[in-house]
Amino acid sequence: MLNLSMLLEDSARRYPDRDALVHCGQRFTYAQVDAVSNQVANLLVSSGIRPGDTVALSLPNVPWFPILYYGILKAGAVVVPLNILLKGREIAYHLADSQAKAYFCHESTPDLPIAGFAREGFADTPGCEHLFVISADQVVPEDGVMALPHALENQSSEFASALREATDTAVILYTSGTTGQPKGAELSHSNMVMNAQTSNRLFDSRPSQQDTHLTALPLFHTFGQTVNMNSAFSVAATLILLPRFDAKSALAIMNEQNVTVFAGVPTMYWGLLDALAAGVDGVDVTRIAANLRKAISGGSALPVEILKQFRQRFGVQILEGYGLSETSPLAVFSDAESDTRPGSIGTPVWGVQVQLVDAQWKPVTSANEVGEIAIRGHNVMTGYYNRPAATAEVMREGWFRSGDLARRDEDGFYYIVDRAKDMIVRGGFNVYPREIEEVLMAHEAVSLAAVVGVPHESHGEEVKAFVILDKDADISEGQLIEWTKTQMAAYKYPRMVEFVTSLPMTATGKILKRSLA
Repeated sequence: MLNLSMLLEDSARRYPDRDALVHCGQRFTYAQVDAVSNQVANLLVSSGIRPGDTVALSLPNVPWFPILYYGILKAGAVVVPLNILLKGREIAYHLADSQAKAYFCHESTPDLPIAGFAREGFADTPGCEHLFVISADQVVPEDGVMALPHALENQSSEFASALREATDTAVILYTSGTTGQPKGAELSHSNMVMNAQTSNRLFDSRPSQQDTHLTALPLFHTFGQTVNMNSAFSVAATLILLPRFDAKSALAIMNEQNVTVFAGVPTMYWGLLDALAAGVDGVDVTRIAANLRKAISGGSALPVEILKQFRQRFGVQILEGYGLSETSPLAVFSDAESDTRPGSIGTPVWGVQVQLVDAQWKPVTSANEVGEIAIRGHNVMTGYYNRPAATAEVMREGWFRSGDLARRDEDGFYYIVDRAKDMIVRGGFNVYPREIEEVLMAHEAVSLAAVVGVPHESHGEEVKAFVILDKDADISEGQLIEWTKTQMAAYKYPRMVEFVTSLPMTATGKILKRSLA
C-alpha cells in the first residue's frame, strides 16, 4: 500500500519545524503544511469525496498548491492539476474529461482572472459538485461554491491518510494538446514516488543538506511537480515559490535566500543571462555561485551556447535531462558524477530502459542514427484516462513512444534532434530546427532563436528563423542569412529571418512554435 502524500507526512514527522514553503516573505513549516493538508482531506471527505474520485485544481505557485495537492492525495482522491491560463470553455472540457467531482481555484488577480474562468467552467460541468475558491473574503454563497480558508475552520488538523495500491492513479496530467484534444496521462502513486526518489538520487539531495529550491517552474506542470515539489518534500527541503518567472526577481531571490537548487526550462536560463548582461542592482553573482549546488534543465532542448555562458558566469554545469508528462517525467538525464557532455541529455535514469525505434517499432541500433525515443520502466504512465485507443497508439509491451527524435552516440549518450512534429521537410530533405537554432545562437549578435517550417509552393516547406538580437547587435536579416550559408548545407540554412523582440511562450516557458508557424 502506498500514498504519494507520505512524502509530506514523513518530513513533517521528522522535521516539523523546518521551513517547507517561503512565499512573499511568509514562511510555513512542514508541520503547518501537513496540518492544513489534513484539514483539506477532512473537508473533501465531509463533502462526499471518496478514494478514487478525481479533484482538479487551478493555482499558481503559492502555498495553497502543495497544501491542496497533498490534501487531495490524503483523502485517497486523484489530483488533476490544470494550467492556470485555461479559459472557461477549456476548464469545462478538462473537468468533464477527468470526471472531476470537486475543483479548487485561486482567487482572480487583475492580470489573471482564474476564479472568473473557473466559475464559467464549473457552471458548465454538471458532474462537478463542488467549487472551492481560495479567497481572503467569503465568496457570495452559491450552490456548490465555498471559500477557503473559511471552509476549513471547523475541520480537524488530524487525518489518517487513505491507503492506496501502488498502481492506483495518484495524478492525471494533461498533455499540451498540440494535436487534437488534450489527453490525461494517468500516473500512479508508484510512478510519482519513484520519480521523486530518482530525482534525489540524480541530484544528490538528502535531508542533511537542507536544500533551498527556487521554484519558478509551474507546479501544475510535471517538471516542477516532480523535480521541485515532490523531490524536495521527500527530503525536507525548502521551496521558495515564485508565481511568475521574472529573471531579475529570480536573481534577487537567489542572492538573498542562498538558493542551492534551480530547475528551469532553457528560456529561463536565457532570461537569467540576459538580465545579468543588462545589469541587476544588488545582485552578487559570486555569492549566488557559491551557494548554487545544482542547476537543472528540461522541458525542451538546451542550446549549448546557453550552457557554456551559464557555466562561465555561475561556475555550475547545467545538468540537462529529458522526460514527458507520460513518464512522470524523468527518463534520461545527465549525471554529475560521470561524463556530462554539452548538448547531450545523458543516459537513462535508474530503473528505466530507453531505445530508439523506427515507424514500425523496430529498434534503431546504429550509432548516431536518428530514431524516435521509446521508454519502459517504473516511470511510464498506466495510460491515457478513458482513452484505450490513444493509449494503444503509443504503448506496446510496456514501451511508450515519445514522439521525440534523438540519436545515441557510441558511448550510449542520447542527443535530442527534435520533436517529430517539428521536423521540417524541405524539398524532400529532413531539416531539424534545433540544429539550425544551435548554429544561429553561436553568432555573437544572436541572443535567442526559434526555427519553424512555413509552407512553400515548390519545396513543400521553407526554413524560417525568428531571432532576438543582443542589445548592441548591428546586423541585418540579410547579413545573418548570408552568414548561415557558410555554416550549413544549402538545404538547411534559413531563407527567411525575422527579427523580433520576444517569442510566444507557454505557461511553462517553452517557445510556442505552432504560433510562429
